[in-house]
Amino acid sequence: MGQYFENENLPSQIQRKEVFVCGEKFIFYTDRGVFSKEGLDFGTRLLLEQVIKEDLGTHILDVGCGYGPIGIVLAKMKDIYVDMIDVNRRALHLAERNAKENVVDTVHIFESDIYQNIKGKYSAIITNPPIRAGKKVVYEILLRAKEFLDPEGKLFLVIRKEQGAKSLISDLEKCYHVEILERKKGFFIIKCTF
Repeated sequence: MGQYFENENLPSQIQRKEVFVCGEKFIFYTDRGVFSKEGLDFGTRLLLEQVIKEDLGTHILDVGCGYGPIGIVLAKMKDIYVDMIDVNRRALHLAERNAKENVVDTVHIFESDIYQNIKGKYSAIITNPPIRAGKKVVYEILLRAKEFLDPEGKLFLVIRKEQGAKSLISDLEKCYHVEILERKKGFFIIKCTF
């Protein structure tokens, strides 16, 4: 897939962000060349606020983890094991730093080009998909998720209306049972099951 953000030569400018999710405080270090460097974006926050209410099982996968807010928040608040993957090495280094900063040791953070380095099955897969990487990449993440989910597994994602939410939902319905958990400010939080 190549880097979602080409950041090898981009000068680093690490920022420390204090974030509250469902009343709990987290510290996240962000940087140039990673998604949402200014802090927790609205879509990810909305996704977390909905997913935190769900039964996620015991072992989940955060696809396109970025600097780590989804995996770290869920690992800490739900006391579950999370594999966190991304193709962006700068994001992976930040995710590792953020896991330590938030005293979260039930995460495994590693590089994977979509599902390239994924071997097992998960009770849930969660993603704020990299829309700027293109439709082909987004669809591979979402449609291939079923190969890496347990029979009772669930896929959760966030997408904006103007990013093609309606057509994506229609395409997802060909593979999954689709439920819209929340709709707010043009964002859709979607749950897919078998």
